[in-house]
Amino acid sequence: MNRRFRLWLVAVGSAGLAALLVAACLELPDFGGAWHPYGDRAVRASLDRHTANTVASVNFDQRAFDTLGEMTILFAAVLGCVVLLRQTRDEHRARPEPADVEPPVRRYALIVLPVALLTGLYVIAHGQLSPGGGFQGGVVAATALHLLYLGADYRALERIRPVGLYEVGDAAAACAYLVLGLAGVLAGTAFLANTLLPYGTFNTLSSGGTVPLLNAAIGMEVACAVVVLLARFLDQAVEIEEESRA
Repeated sequence: MNRRFRLWLVAVGSAGLAALLVAACLELPDFGGAWHPYGDRAVRASLDRHTANTVASVNFDQRAFDTLGEMTILFAAVLGCVVLLRQTRDEHRARPEPADVEPPVRRYALIVLPVALLTGLYVIAHGQLSPGGGFQGGVVAATALHLLYLGADYRALERIRPVGLYEVGDAAAACAYLVLGLAGVLAGTAFLANTLLPYGTFNTLSSGGTVPLLNAAIGMEVACAVVVLLARFLDQAVEIEEESRA
């Protein structure tokens, strides 16, 4: 395939995509109108299944299969980074020197760390009730741990961040999401169908059926994935060095 043919192929594909986007935009309802068919159906389905946060209902109930795809993309991205950033034969690990952190920075980081970690866990646990959820809370919880790197040093971070354990947690959380989906098939309904558990009392932690469980699985997967991802980049920046050649 020569360069000219590739350019023509891209041009034809782009023209077709542009035509589809224009056609779709022309059929959109007017901005600020009173007709919101998708929103009305999403809110109704959320209330029927006792899920106070409609966004969580869409992510982990009405379109839970789409969320599985998003989780798979993150899992694959982290796996790719682990493979690409692994230590090679011409590299070695050098123990980093203790960092000299200013006392105000150290105090601030150590005070904020537990608050940020609890905030992330709170956002995950209440994802079916209020704005937030597994994706957002997982990122907050994972980055909260790295305040120790800013407030102390890299070796202190390593003591509370065994990378192998987080890699296992990432895989286990992804498997948990799949198992919950397959449980619906074994129960005779559909993959990821929200029919396994009672919907509970509206606006409580136990409401929403399988939504809290899927949300927790995503929170664990995202938190572990971000920790592993940052660990590999920090390894390259702090510890791994190329072998000196005479």
